[in-house]
Amino acid sequence: MSSFVVLSEKKWNSDLPKELSNLTSEEWLLISEKEKFTKDFLTEIDAKKVFIPHWSYLIPSSIFDNFECILFHMTDLPYGRGGSPLQNLILRGYKKTKISAIRVEAGIDTGDIYLKKELSLEGSAQDIFERANNIIFKMILEIIKSNPSPTKQIGHPYNFKRRTPEMSNINELEKLDKIYDYIRMLDAEGYPKAFFETKFFKFEFDGASLSADGKVLANVKI
Repeated sequence: MSSFVVLSEKKWNSDLPKELSNLTSEEWLLISEKEKFTKDFLTEIDAKKVFIPHWSYLIPSSIFDNFECILFHMTDLPYGRGGSPLQNLILRGYKKTKISAIRVEAGIDTGDIYLKKELSLEGSAQDIFERANNIIFKMILEIIKSNPSPTKQIGHPYNFKRRTPEMSNINELEKLDKIYDYIRMLDAEGYPKAFFETKFFKFEFDGASLSADGKVLANVKI
């Protein structure tokens, strides 16, 4: 029996196959480990489409040339191709974005677009990813139901660079709103926390909020 696949290593996407199975008559499988994401396995299960809400690894051409792979990218493509889209958007002052569902091809985030949906960037990274998960769920259902033909990206491409853990240091930030954004945009499972260091200690922050008098409140781990 052929199957649809959800590819993600993040826990907030882990219930998608079960939820999609409940609303469709199709077989759905979750792949969360790089070692299991192979052409042989996809051939074995006769994968119809591979939906990719969150994946940190390159997808080999042997897979996307032989299977329809649909990636969900958190920018209004072609703006924001590349890594760390959520963090790059917040640092540029964006309050909302669009999730673009695109066909995976050789270029990074250059594939044709199936559809786009709006996404708020308020709250912590965990809040945003969970909100995105609900939107992606609806997008997958729409793609399954209407089977849209993807169209070329329109506009001038703008590339983001993937952020490194060292870039989470808040030691030299001068504005409270930037400190708040740094803490919240990194506050999700698997992401390096905002931090600063002294000679002897490292301080990591999460759970940021803004008080009525303009202060940033947060948890700290030393």
